[in-house]
Amino acid sequence: MIARDRISKLTANLILLAIGVLFVLPLLWVLFASINRTAGLRVEFPTSPTLENFRAVLNTDTTYRPVLNGLVLCGGAALLTMVCAVLAAYPLSRFKSKFNRPFLLTVLFCTGLPITAVMVPVYGLFVQLNLVDTIGGTIMFMATSSLPFAIWLTKTFMDGVPISLEEAAWVDGAGNMQALRRIVLPLMWPGIAVVLIFTFIGMWGNFFVPFMLLLSPERLPASVSIFTFFGQYGEPNYGQLAAYSLIYTTPVLLLYLLLSRKLGGAFALGGAIKG
Repeated sequence: MIARDRISKLTANLILLAIGVLFVLPLLWVLFASINRTAGLRVEFPTSPTLENFRAVLNTDTTYRPVLNGLVLCGGAALLTMVCAVLAAYPLSRFKSKFNRPFLLTVLFCTGLPITAVMVPVYGLFVQLNLVDTIGGTIMFMATSSLPFAIWLTKTFMDGVPISLEEAAWVDGAGNMQALRRIVLPLMWPGIAVVLIFTFIGMWGNFFVPFMLLLSPERLPASVSIFTFFGQYGEPNYGQLAAYSLIYTTPVLLLYLLLSRKLGGAFALGGAIKG
């Protein structure tokens, strides 16, 4: 029996180790290739590390402008998504209605729609409204496509805030919006941070939407400009591609590090209703 348990644990550990290696190898390739002048598809540490790949991609057209465009697009769309998600999740969380369940099921259905299935009618609508190749129109569509998932997550976190705290605010004369702004939102800030991170990450890696809706090269975000490494000169320069990939992931890592302190102990609200 003891031998069988040891074999089972060893097998599980080996499987987890194999899965871990599969995740680590691509990361190692990116790190090593970014400092390798002659990088290829093999994972190997360069004999003479260099920062030449970073110097090659750190310019306005290749990196600075696309990253700034991506921050404007994804940051604006993420903030717009959060505002709409909070306003939609609040009545769903706090008020009981016969329409709550149908609405939530509709939202759930929308989360399963592939973006490619709606891009053709959306593109036709954008052409009629003169929103093609505009930053504002792309922000609105990216926010709309991310809203169903954000509503579900926001409502889940909002359900964890005791309604008795709002009732106490109502007794003191506060309105619904005042209670939402001064009671609910400060207490569910960790949840808002989680939704914001997930929403921003999903938008930051979105290639198809800005590729379809933005036509001018000076408006393209980093998720689209990275495509030029594959199609501009035939065979890609793997070293520069790896260096650009590291730079491309930096905003997401910084966002997570800035908000990570707010993610622990999200809803330890037991003491908030004491007395």
